[in-house]
Amino acid sequence: MTVSIISIFPEIIANFKQFGLLAKAIEKKILEINAYDLRGFTGNKHRKVDDRPFGGGAGMVMMPQPLFSAIESIKNTMPGKVILFSAYAPVLTQQKVKDLAKENHLILICGRYEGVDQRVIDTLVDEEISIGNYVLMGGETAAQVLIECAARMLDGVVGNPESVQTDSFFEEDQFGFPQYTQPREFKGLKVPDVLLSGHHKDIVEWRKKFQKRRLS
Repeated sequence: MTVSIISIFPEIIANFKQFGLLAKAIEKKILEINAYDLRGFTGNKHRKVDDRPFGGGAGMVMMPQPLFSAIESIKNTMPGKVILFSAYAPVLTQQKVKDLAKENHLILICGRYEGVDQRVIDTLVDEEISIGNYVLMGGETAAQVLIECAARMLDGVVGNPESVQTDSFFEEDQFGFPQYTQPREFKGLKVPDVLLSGHHKDIVEWRKKFQKRRLS
């Protein structure tokens, strides 16, 4: 799987991909992550990517030309699904993550300021996604969230497939359960006896009984 990120701060992505399972997935060539500096696609000497909105209003809007040039350049190398992170879009779910993980190439637009020129959305964006009902300073954090979620679905990224299959949300209404490790007793707090019993069936029943639920 290849992920291309368009950002005015590509260094954020360059740093992000150097650690943990993502770095290992890249080393194994399971995943490729490329960050593109949007300013490198500008057609003006000042590398300007934003301007004031027509009709007035606060803030600045990302101009169409740099984004058109960046997306078209990337797609000329490898076709892909173009995603824009937006506060107005459906919220990312695990099922959506599973679907996106099947794509060969995702092109992620990291917006800034008050958003991007609507002509980019109407012409080039295949899908808009939100990661929650709040507003970020830019799409880079959202891109990192999506990359981590999707990468986890790729075969070979996580060493034990069961770790993925038992994740919260892997299936609808699937949640985790309380976890314990060494030592068996810490500051007078003991691990439940059933987890030390070695009886698989009893452990499964205990975990079902104490399965975590989303707090309202």
